[in-house]
Amino acid sequence: MRTMYEMPPFPVAFQVARLPAIDFGPGAIERLPEAIVRFGQRALLVTGKHSFQDTPAWFALQKALHQRNVRWWHQVVADEPSPELVDQAVAEHRAYDVEVVVGIGGGSALDAAKAIAGLLRTGTSVMDHLEGVGRGLPWPGPAVPFIAVPTTAGTGSEATKNAVLSRRGADGFKKSFRDEGLVARLALVDPELLASCPPDLVAANGMDAFTQLLESWVSLRASPFTDGLAANGLQAFRDGFWDVWQDPAGAPAEARARLAWASLASGITLAQAGLGSVHGLASPLGAFFPIPHGVVCGTLVAEATRVNIEVLRRRDPHNPALARYAEAGVLLGKHLYGSPQAAQDGLVEQLREWTERLTLPRLSAFGMREDDIPRVVANCRGGSMQTNPIRLEDEEVAEILRARL
Repeated sequence: MRTMYEMPPFPVAFQVARLPAIDFGPGAIERLPEAIVRFGQRALLVTGKHSFQDTPAWFALQKALHQRNVRWWHQVVADEPSPELVDQAVAEHRAYDVEVVVGIGGGSALDAAKAIAGLLRTGTSVMDHLEGVGRGLPWPGPAVPFIAVPTTAGTGSEATKNAVLSRRGADGFKKSFRDEGLVARLALVDPELLASCPPDLVAANGMDAFTQLLESWVSLRASPFTDGLAANGLQAFRDGFWDVWQDPAGAPAEARARLAWASLASGITLAQAGLGSVHGLASPLGAFFPIPHGVVCGTLVAEATRVNIEVLRRRDPHNPALARYAEAGVLLGKHLYGSPQAAQDGLVEQLREWTERLTLPRLSAFGMREDDIPRVVANCRGGSMQTNPIRLEDEEVAEILRARL
């Protein structure tokens, strides 16, 4: 059995899925107008309700597009996108012969823009193609070229092939419209856009990015390609997140850059390696209750990590994920432990401390009760659970929820 400081066994084979071109760095937003005109003169801009529109960059973008004779339309996404919003936006803008779709905002705006770009040419309903709840029809493509501009650091949607859409309520769902043809042509990531994020948004989105990095690090589909990105992303999160959370506008520019990179890296690793139990639970929790996705991740990651480690120790003590959890404990804590088990326990304790420090709400704050647990567990077995490092039994999944109820 290897120690926690040895390399994991090298895989016989792995694959790397399509990725966007990436333009990363402070001031990158200034290059957006030129990127748009490379694709055409008719653009659809998809943004959140007000975060980007309240910044000087929004006025500067409008001015630059006017100077370049770009005709553009605007679609606002005020909440997590629904199939109805996407279909309505496609119906409204399809006649304009849009040549490029630009998503500017958090994960909701990017996912909506990604789905709209995928359907403007086909004219089909997103319910024709939505996984699990749709009509099961193949997406015919092609997509309108899509540029992704994240203004938060969390979902990593700028690097993925799936658009997550939700319908809330007792019969709600949270499912993906997914195809490699939906991947952005360009991910334009400007860390300075994080300066306008309020601390609570930094907290929720940052914990989403962190959870994606940790889950892809221990995923059954982890590879040398994702290992390097996940480890570097975890380190960048460790060294950037807390300064940005405490003062988004006043944090050092390097801290914002580290956090923006951690988010982008998390999007790449989730797309290539898959995730785990936290994201498996995020789907039904986000569908049945008004819980923001990042809050789900932040409030569950410590207990999900604890349960995974305990189950691995009981049922599969030689699983390489245990060594990976130990390595994460060392990396995040900057502390050498006396044994892998101590490092794993240290990781869980540190994640619990983060949960308390960020005052992340419990599930009951959003209306969830003990008798809701079986329904959530019954609906959590989607794609993310398939790459959790070990299969959790229903009662083990319920234990995660119960610990944060």
